[in-house]
Amino acid sequence: MHKPLEAIKPRPLIELVEHLQSHIKGRLWLKIVIGMFLGISVGLLLGPSAGLVTKSTAYVIGNWLAFPGRLFLILIQMIVVPLILASVIIGIGTSEDIRKLKKLGLRAGAYYIITTLVAITIGILLALTIQPGKYIDSELVQETIKNPNPIEVENKASNIDLSDIPESIISIFPENPLSAMVSNQMLQIVIFAIIFGVALVSIEKSHSRPLIQILRSLQEVCMTIVKWAMRLAPIAVFGLLAQITSRIGIDVIVGLGIYVGSVILGLLLLLCFYLIIVLVISKRSPWDFMNRIREVQLLAFSTSSSAAVMPLTLKVADEKLNINPSIARFLIPLGATVNMDGTALYQGVATIFLSQVFGIDLGLNALILIIITAVGASIGTPSTPGVGIIVLATILNSAGIPVGGIALIIGVDRILDMCRTSINVTSDLTACIVIDKWLGGNMVANHKIAQGT
Repeated sequence: MHKPLEAIKPRPLIELVEHLQSHIKGRLWLKIVIGMFLGISVGLLLGPSAGLVTKSTAYVIGNWLAFPGRLFLILIQMIVVPLILASVIIGIGTSEDIRKLKKLGLRAGAYYIITTLVAITIGILLALTIQPGKYIDSELVQETIKNPNPIEVENKASNIDLSDIPESIISIFPENPLSAMVSNQMLQIVIFAIIFGVALVSIEKSHSRPLIQILRSLQEVCMTIVKWAMRLAPIAVFGLLAQITSRIGIDVIVGLGIYVGSVILGLLLLLCFYLIIVLVISKRSPWDFMNRIREVQLLAFSTSSSAAVMPLTLKVADEKLNINPSIARFLIPLGATVNMDGTALYQGVATIFLSQVFGIDLGLNALILIIITAVGASIGTPSTPGVGIIVLATILNSAGIPVGGIALIIGVDRILDMCRTSINVTSDLTACIVIDKWLGGNMVANHKIAQGT
């Protein structure tokens, strides 16, 4: 007679490892999460509270562990300027005839700007209220990721002077675009790209088409480098968090938890803002609206890409929300490029969080600069996973906050990316409802005439 436990054979370690690899293969987000937890665990073992190694030994080990992370950050920063430049110009330069789309475009643009401003304002106010960065020892973080130019940061964070406003406005227009690119003046680069894109769409398409193709190739090259960098992301997260945790301790876990909670709370507040708009503008039930778009939200949450769910978003807008096709087909592709409310809110929270971590007191001038840069940098940004980090690097540069601080938050970025992408597509569909209500009568009539009905 066989005993029940004799039939159960222990699986070899190699088989268990292969089984685990089959589950995480192709799931970058899961690899990053695993890297985050392993990095924090190793960092705690190397930290002073564990007492397993001396402080000097932990310092050396931490530097070597962080090597892939440093390389990752260099790759990301290396393509910030060309990617933002190409994306903004393409986003504007590939638009249709401005005269035909003027009415629809102006209203959509006004809506996008207003909601983006609301989103980043919610993020900034929430971060200033909760102060998630105060839960991390700023002195130890600054020792790990040193501030490259504290004097410049202090000047940028100073309070605004009314007499300096005209000069401040003039200074956002680059006298020399190449100089702005070399010195990472991101706001000037975005302004130049917008002006260039408007000029490009104003000339004959036969003349603009070759340049558009070159810029598309440049954008594709940059995105390829991003993909390469993202392959390093799990190892980078492991090493950077191991180094930081070994020097900071358990506080980094508490601080990041409050940071993540702040972002998610902000996204929920932004969702409530959309539901109020839907109720007031279209008299639709918020619960009915959420029920109709839930499959788009779930797919966006899973893919972290507004572009990937665009076909489904168009289908839901047409079949479930009864949006005029001519409006939906214009707004949804445009919104997937320029309407990044969830991302803007995240950038607001992340920027204030990192300023608090580094002990940088941002004044009104710096906050206005952050808002303007966030709105400008969101235009034309590719709607693919991980690009939010690129835009965040742009904003940190403009505000004088060390870009190396991204190492603190990249471990939880994938989770937040999933959440904010879901909010982004919700914003796109809300925009369709609002614009359809504003222009519905004339647009529907024209659509029926065009169909001969």
